[in-house]
Amino acid sequence: MTLSAAAIIPAAGFGTRMNLDHPKQYHLLAGIPILVHTVRAFINNSHISRIVVVVPADWIKQTNKLFDRYGVNVTQLIIVAGGRRRQDSVQAGLEALDDDTAIVLVHDGARPLVSRDIIDRCYLAALHNGAGIAAVPVKDTLKRADDTGRVTATIDRTSLWQAQTPQAIRKELLEKAYRHNADADVTDESSLLEKTAIPVTLVEGAETNIKITRPEDLLLAEKIIRQDFTPKIRIGHGYDAHRFAENRKLVLGGITIPHNRGLAGHSDADVLTHALCDALLGALGLGDIGKHFPDSDERFAGVYSITLLEHVVALADEQRCGITNADITIVCQAPRLAPYLDMMRELLGRTCKIDPSALNIKATTTEKMGFTGRKEGISCHAVVLLQCPPDKA
Repeated sequence: MTLSAAAIIPAAGFGTRMNLDHPKQYHLLAGIPILVHTVRAFINNSHISRIVVVVPADWIKQTNKLFDRYGVNVTQLIIVAGGRRRQDSVQAGLEALDDDTAIVLVHDGARPLVSRDIIDRCYLAALHNGAGIAAVPVKDTLKRADDTGRVTATIDRTSLWQAQTPQAIRKELLEKAYRHNADADVTDESSLLEKTAIPVTLVEGAETNIKITRPEDLLLAEKIIRQDFTPKIRIGHGYDAHRFAENRKLVLGGITIPHNRGLAGHSDADVLTHALCDALLGALGLGDIGKHFPDSDERFAGVYSITLLEHVVALADEQRCGITNADITIVCQAPRLAPYLDMMRELLGRTCKIDPSALNIKATTTEKMGFTGRKEGISCHAVVLLQCPPDKA
């Protein structure tokens, strides 16, 4: 038996202990915002049909832009404004869910290292038992102190657990807990369930599933990422060239450039995007663009080449390979391309799910030598650097 599930990610706090001038969930971890790491953990999970991210009201616009920049623009994702307390934000997430959602997984926005295995086991706990939360046994000796800081007792830790997230709950049970504890001020969903006498099952989490609360947590998370994901470097080179033709639009990097001629080809003949596709495919060891999109296939007649790039990026995602950077050189005598390079970078960055700053695009001429110098066509070179898991090296 399976039931439809949704993830609610409360991320509406500011995190004052981090001493930042912006909410901690937007701070960079290994070059990517913490919140992006967190949301990515729930994307493409077979149990999750909807992801609701709850952020400060005045950060909704920036969050949409952020997710778009890093390729977190899946259809199942929605962003809503949160409230003053954690439970206010979770309730706002609940109100955004469809009626057919049966299970809700609440996960801290500042807990970016959760594994898919923990998510799945929490879901199964809610499926079979009504509610299940990730937690780890307390390992350290616990002391009780008085107001002066003097130890008054040692606490038996035998049955003590440290709560984490996700906290997975049947939706009707969570709604019941909210109705019965509207004024309660709690730090997690399990506390609300306990106040309503709803049983909660413990699911063993992981010490690496840390919540980033203090600056030292960020340093630890960086170390965990490096240890868990020691990347192998892959380099790919791509080259493409197309001749000019009458009655064709000139498309480069997905941007239509005003010019009296375009480039001839089976698709839109976007020589830049084709070179980038070839570079990615080369780094992945998957042949070339002709193998994947042959000009004998009518499906690709006149196709917008950004669509082809999206397919190639998906192939990289399947191998869990990410683009570190790309360097692209367009060779043409005319037209002048400088005014359009930033637009190309923005579009290609979104398509490749990386920050545009990781893409370098430059245009040069051959001082009127060769076919490009004679304005017979345009060529392009692209070099990409990928980071892939060790088992894909």
